[in-house]
Amino acid sequence: MKSVPGPNNRAMQAGFRWGGVPPVGCLRASVLLAAISVACGGPASETAPFDVVEATIPEMRAAMESGQLTSRQLVMEHLARIARYEWQLNAAVSINPNALAEAEALDAERAAGDVRGPLHGIPVALKDNIHTTHIPTTGGSLAFEGYLPPYEATLTTNLREAGAIIIAKAGLTEFANFMAGPPNQMPGNYNALTGYGLNPYDPRRDPREDRNDGRPALTTGGSSSGIGTAASFWSANVGTDTGGSIISPSNANMLVGIRPTIARVSRWGVAPVTLDHDMAGPMARTVTDAAIMLGAMEGTEPDPNDAATARCEAPPGRDYTPFLNAGGLEGARIGIPRAFYYEPVEVGGETIGGLNEEAAALMSEAIAVLEAAGAVVVDPAEIPSFVDPDPGANFNTWPLCIGGHQAKGSDEGCSVNFKYGMKRDFDAWLESLGPSAPVGTLTELREWNLAHRDAGSMKYEQSRYDISDEMDVEADRARNAADMAKDSLLSQMRGIDAVLEEYDLDAIFTPGSRGAALAARAQYPHIVVPFGFVPNAPTPPFPEGFDARPAPFGIGFTGAACSEPRLIELAYAFEQATLRRVPPESFP
Repeated sequence: MKSVPGPNNRAMQAGFRWGGVPPVGCLRASVLLAAISVACGGPASETAPFDVVEATIPEMRAAMESGQLTSRQLVMEHLARIARYEWQLNAAVSINPNALAEAEALDAERAAGDVRGPLHGIPVALKDNIHTTHIPTTGGSLAFEGYLPPYEATLTTNLREAGAIIIAKAGLTEFANFMAGPPNQMPGNYNALTGYGLNPYDPRRDPREDRNDGRPALTTGGSSSGIGTAASFWSANVGTDTGGSIISPSNANMLVGIRPTIARVSRWGVAPVTLDHDMAGPMARTVTDAAIMLGAMEGTEPDPNDAATARCEAPPGRDYTPFLNAGGLEGARIGIPRAFYYEPVEVGGETIGGLNEEAAALMSEAIAVLEAAGAVVVDPAEIPSFVDPDPGANFNTWPLCIGGHQAKGSDEGCSVNFKYGMKRDFDAWLESLGPSAPVGTLTELREWNLAHRDAGSMKYEQSRYDISDEMDVEADRARNAADMAKDSLLSQMRGIDAVLEEYDLDAIFTPGSRGAALAARAQYPHIVVPFGFVPNAPTPPFPEGFDARPAPFGIGFTGAACSEPRLIELAYAFEQATLRRVPPESFP
């Protein structure tokens, strides 16, 4: 096993000594100091203040085009917000120390008449499993603290060539939440390097016994973080999604999230769980911003490092804004898959799914919006694999093997693809890093974590690493192929494809983040749009006197492979008909 120095680099830079436990507070202080240091790293701006809170990318661009704003000032304003509020939210893993210098260079390009595109001079953040060679890429792991990979992710290159400034690396659940599952489930947005992220719509910690370990009282969603975008720390961010980790945190932070068709955006340079389902996508405060981000992330030509990028053709000029049509719902055929998503269904003698009263009322209101906007609402439009009474043929009774209880010999009733893919693709990714990688295999990472347990490397153990590492890429290939075939049957042929074809639909319409799992298993696109709030009433309940603030709750559109242009049109029309996003009130 390779020797790796103790995880103390950033803590020491911040003026703290490594003391045998993870210096989460020190690390957070380091991010704050970095933001302050970068923001104070040059002369004051001479232009009038520009309010970045809830500002859209087109508004920022227009202000720069008119001379009201420079990119440098825009970056300064965002850094100031990070410096002011990061201690309450823990949204960032690291800050780009060269952000102001990059902004000044882009300002000079603009002054010379060279504008790269709609993101020219706009600050964005990337999930910290996406390679950047000028900012560390850590996956939230102590073993990777301070690590600079030898090559940049293709999507990072595309964004930078489009003029975006990568201002920060956003927090995440450690290595995209495939480290610790049952029986010690890692909470969303926890990682050993920086601790827990908190939701700006209720930035308090869970007070319940056995859960008061620092985790948020209001979930932040999946393994990507929408925290900083929701709080206007940056204009938008890029998340990654294997089974819902763009859609769930977007829903939880009142954002628009787009999980694209598999490989529409190159996966090269993104630390994987399984390339059969991993996808990067934008998270933003508006559909317009998400559409601009998606176009900038996508390549004009297939990526030679990711052959599957030939699957979907990019729109002309990588521009999705022509699909921002406020009348896009007129005549659209939208299906309402009642079973499981809206109403409980019985499968094999067990009742599953359905909505509580508050969510059901919200979705009834949302369906009325579709009808008022001229959509043809097909209700119900049931998904065949959701209504099949045979547990062996029902999508919702065919889970993924993602817990310690689903090791070899106990995994007959679940799909092995995630744990198999993690072994196959994570090891291949580590190999691509060459000798600079702090560990060479998943086995070595597990051993490193065990050796550094006292330093906090595995607060929730590593059951998912364990069940992945026991997979044999060659010997288990046939089992994975069989499970993938069943996944495709239930999610595509008897899933999304079947319901779209039977009812001649443009999309299906689902509550909150619930549509994420089906779309991810099918490798198809899904968009979530903010719509309202529901009570945050977990089981077991919060203690008496804890006044939990409501949780954001959106709606989702799912379509066929490569249907992002049509889904963006539908999502934009719905957004414009409702305009329900509100900023978190605690972060003005």
